[in-house]
Amino acid sequence: MTDDLARRIDELMPRAKSDLARLVAIPSVADPRQYPPEHCREAAEWVATAFTEAGLQDVHLEETPDGSHAVIGHRPPPPGAPTVLLYCHYDVQPPLDDAAWTSPPFELTERDGRWYGRGTADCKGNIVMHLTALRALGEDIPVGLKLVAEGSEEQGTGGLEEYVPPHAGELHADALLVCDTGNAAVGVPTATITLRGLANVVVTVQALEGDVHSGMFGGPAPDALAALVRILDSLRDEHGGTRIDGLDCTGTWAGVGYDETQFRTDAGVLDGVSLTGTGSVADRLWARPAVTVLGIDCPPVVGSAAAVPGTARARVSLRVPPGTDPGTARDALTAHLRAAAPWGVRVEVENESTGSPFEAATGGPAYGALDSAMREVYGKPMAFLGQGGSIPLCNVFARTYPEAEIILMGVEEPRCLIHAPNESVDPEEIRHMAHVEALFLQNYAKAGRP
Repeated sequence: MTDDLARRIDELMPRAKSDLARLVAIPSVADPRQYPPEHCREAAEWVATAFTEAGLQDVHLEETPDGSHAVIGHRPPPPGAPTVLLYCHYDVQPPLDDAAWTSPPFELTERDGRWYGRGTADCKGNIVMHLTALRALGEDIPVGLKLVAEGSEEQGTGGLEEYVPPHAGELHADALLVCDTGNAAVGVPTATITLRGLANVVVTVQALEGDVHSGMFGGPAPDALAALVRILDSLRDEHGGTRIDGLDCTGTWAGVGYDETQFRTDAGVLDGVSLTGTGSVADRLWARPAVTVLGIDCPPVVGSAAAVPGTARARVSLRVPPGTDPGTARDALTAHLRAAAPWGVRVEVENESTGSPFEAATGGPAYGALDSAMREVYGKPMAFLGQGGSIPLCNVFARTYPEAEIILMGVEEPRCLIHAPNESVDPEEIRHMAHVEALFLQNYAKAGRP
């Protein structure tokens, strides 16, 4: 059966490529300030048609509270079989700097064995993975299926998160495949079991009633930007690691590691530049809080005047691992920022957003079925990975369906450069992960029956 599935998936790969090319060509950025909303509607309708052809029933669009459309569908289970929910999202990040792309962002381009284009991995590659797995199984899908394809995940406006609780019965399943992550590296079968939460704040420093001439007042006049720099610098220790009073920043990661050399390559760290913090790369990524200054409001270099800044502000993001409450982390960050203010400058901290971390329970039959599938396809046992990003929907799923197993997997791996220019996907990951998904559905049908 595995050989037959592998052969069918091989035969389906040209269709997978053409499907992905069609999806990538739709600039489905869910921000009407940047792209017309008709593009998202077009992508949603394409997804609905494709999953209908792949064997799901009553596939349709549902408007969610943020105005985006989720694609919803189902397939009844055979007698005694469990039901699996398939999650993906069809909206994408904007391309950012078009000039930084080697090939057009909304045109699938093959180069060096990879397929390039916005959304090839995140998350249209996962849509194609789902479709390829279902097409390979044909009429022999051994479980019930539910589908939800989100339309505003990248914007973080929470439409599906608000939609799920009042429609809990519509999306209820025994196992949920949240396919918006991927393997630790190409060829390393991986399930993501933790997601970092976040606490974002905006800190404003005011030292003067307004800007004053630096020649007349510079020296004794307190510089708000200089004060802000000192405050932000206090958030890191001498090694560059996050240091926030009242917050434990010493956690360790017990899952698969992240090779430091590979991380430097994946992150594009320049030669001679050291990584920040101490401990393993995995510790710093998935087990400890991590602070980032996302932006600063201050006079730009071009056009700046000879003046002492009276006011400056910054947007600060704190990623937090499972086991750390994001509200507690936000309060600690706020208190630290206030306490670090020099020279008596005034500091205001505005709470922008929080999101809870997530940790999956891995001891159930779905994880066992996935491990068996990954061993068959990759010849290696399944590894466990953390993820630096947040997927708030996972916490909504966990609260709404406390008995369900939640699995995060997919075709994304570090070389994909998701959210960045020149995003790409390795077609072998689509091939192999589609095979894994098809085998998982077969394995889970047996494990999930009474």
